[in-house]
Amino acid sequence: MTNLPNIDSVSARRHFMASSAMSVGSLAMAWMNQQEAKANPQQPNLEPLSFDTLPKQPHHPPKAKAMISLWMQGGPSHHDMFDPKPEMVKHDGEDFPDEIKYDDAANASSKIFASPWKFSPQGECGMELSELIPHTGSIADEICLIRSTKTGVNNHGQSIRALQTGRITAGRPSLGSWLTYGLGSEADNLPSFLALIDPGQLPVQGVENWSNGWLPSVYQGTVIRPTEPRILDLTPPAHLKGKAQARALEFLEQLNEQHRAQRPGQHDLQARIASYQLAAKMQVAATDAMDLSQESRATQEMYGMHEKETADYGSRCLIARRLIERGVRFVQVYTANQLWDSHGGIIKGLPAACRKVDRPSAALVRDLKQRGLLDSTVVHWGGEMGRLPVVQNDAGRAKYGRDHNTHGFSMWVAGGGFKAGHVHGKTDEWGHKAIEDVVNHFDYHATLLHLFGLDHEQLTFHRANRDQTLTDGQPGQVIPGLLA
Repeated sequence: MTNLPNIDSVSARRHFMASSAMSVGSLAMAWMNQQEAKANPQQPNLEPLSFDTLPKQPHHPPKAKAMISLWMQGGPSHHDMFDPKPEMVKHDGEDFPDEIKYDDAANASSKIFASPWKFSPQGECGMELSELIPHTGSIADEICLIRSTKTGVNNHGQSIRALQTGRITAGRPSLGSWLTYGLGSEADNLPSFLALIDPGQLPVQGVENWSNGWLPSVYQGTVIRPTEPRILDLTPPAHLKGKAQARALEFLEQLNEQHRAQRPGQHDLQARIASYQLAAKMQVAATDAMDLSQESRATQEMYGMHEKETADYGSRCLIARRLIERGVRFVQVYTANQLWDSHGGIIKGLPAACRKVDRPSAALVRDLKQRGLLDSTVVHWGGEMGRLPVVQNDAGRAKYGRDHNTHGFSMWVAGGGFKAGHVHGKTDEWGHKAIEDVVNHFDYHATLLHLFGLDHEQLTFHRANRDQTLTDGQPGQVIPGLLA
């Protein structure tokens, strides 16, 4: 009798091969990587690696030394603020004549929605801006307005990651971490990277926005709370102040050094010890930096600190300036979760969002310039996306909104070597897609690092058997048209 194969065994084997094709491919790739590593062995480190935030030399002479990013989470509508479209006015309410990619198809419509707000030329440069942002209009000659930004991924989280970390995947270092890794900080008594969060809510992706990812922990952002105490557990109780605290810290430092010496190469441990040392220095420095009573009444009023709508955001923008003055490398100031995510009620909601940030944002640029800091400080204003040219939530004009658009939107930058009074790039006649002088997120990062004296391909961190970068193999290029 012929022996028949065990059907269960054959079936199981076939199922394994079919379901694990990717795993077999992964094994083959791992084998190839192993052979390559044998052929090109990595030179061992003769000394344990250590990481710090001491000032470091850039690759070439820099224009910029510090950066303040005003992060507008949710996607500000470029149609209504930065990118006027006469064709939309002519065809308002008609069907959109081309294909369009919706993020929320269930609530979408094809009805063209022209901006209800007027645009006019601003400054000597004649930059056309909306009546919603009059204070930004007053600094038009200082800003570089990029109308052709693109990430191409319509989801909030993925587009945030693209602009904040260089890739749409989770777990990567944020822009502030890369800058402080590459350049260190001029301040030895304040963190090199600070995140000033909104009192309303954390932004989408939360702590990912200021994460060090797989860079050493010393490069992660430090959160500044929107209300007092802005940094928790910073001030010691009265009975521990003075000599008692100094002696305790001295003894703690001795113990930490012994502990670290027995565990070379543990970067998280090194970062934790460094954070304890920094915290002691911050007790005076951070308290001083965030004491806005030291500012003149005129400066406080310029930032809108005495008006309800602008008091919070104005205070945080002013703190950002004070931190940069003290040698901090990177500060990011966040708006609340989805403040700009105008899926509905845009006619009421967008003006309110603009009033919150317009005056303080312009004040920051003006203040930096009058103090001689704008030439060496990049100010960035923008979010992870723009909006579509058609109505979302077509349930009456008061409920109109706009869906996500990451294929062509606007942001602006100022100072630090960016061209002033300049409009870069354009979208199509409907403001849907970037069509001229497109600035992908990886181009923006390459250009930004260039102004800081860093080559985006040379700023590397060795991990997983290869050198990784902020742009990480994407075709990023420095955009000459953005440079002064």
